[in-house]
Amino acid sequence: MIDTIPAENVTLEQLRELFGLELVEDNLFPEWQTELPELTDQEKELLNQVKAGYINLRNYPPFLENTVNTVVLSPLLFIGKFYLPPFHIKLEKSIDVETEDRETKVKGRIDVLLLNDKLWVTVIESKQVAYSVEAGLDQLLVYMLAAPHNEVYGMVTSGGSFMFVKLIKGKIPKYITSDIFDIRNRGNELYDVLKILKKISQMTQ
Repeated sequence: MIDTIPAENVTLEQLRELFGLELVEDNLFPEWQTELPELTDQEKELLNQVKAGYINLRNYPPFLENTVNTVVLSPLLFIGKFYLPPFHIKLEKSIDVETEDRETKVKGRIDVLLLNDKLWVTVIESKQVAYSVEAGLDQLLVYMLAAPHNEVYGMVTSGGSFMFVKLIKGKIPKYITSDIFDIRNRGNELYDVLKILKKISQMTQ
């Protein structure tokens, strides 16, 4: 009989035990740091409005997942043209991942899945804004492990903070994370977030 673990309950410890997943800190994820595309003045102005809207709504808690999607994620994806070809979005896609011995399965549903043809470009996990992005990392990695490609990119966000993840599959799957970008920091770190999203999308087309 196969043991089934809900994706929302899985932990990094379980992913290490079940799939051999390892966090590495070497230079296997330069995509989030180098040769990033420039933004137009219009894109910057729109991102400034997204930041202002987020800060305004933070004054009226609770700021939950649906609000995060409406105020931050949807505008970010629109500004980045991720609603246009070659991208299309599937919401709430069911996934499951089995261990090699087929004795354990992790099942779940993904919040937002960006597809570039048959390539997974970015997986976005939106959690309650009060949570750290680390709270969504475990679940995000389950979804990335289910992807049919050897290299998969993901982004986890609480609405106010963003972190990118790269998964490299193989005999021992490895993942690498970026810095955490926070919308409340000085300037507008949504600029960095959009640049990285654009860079990843260019690499996977």
